[in-house]
Amino acid sequence: MKIQNIRDVDAFFKIIDECQGPVELISAEGDRINLKSKLSQYLSMATIFSNGFIQELDLVAHQKEDIERLIKYMYQGE
Repeated sequence: MKIQNIRDVDAFFKIIDECQGPVELISAEGDRINLKSKLSQYLSMATIFSNGFIQELDLVAHQKEDIERLIKYMYQGE
């Protein structure tokens, strides 16, 4: 799934932390990065969030509830 225009990275990672299963960021090269890992979150912030907001991310969530949570965040910011 693609998530766009993330302006509050702390709120975004709070949603990721609430997910029960793995949530992976798909890099431009096709690598899968575990966003449940704090180290991966910090590295992602340093590279992707450098201009003040994240324009677009390609994510994979493995549990239905997590997908629903991410969709709700994307549309409602919650």
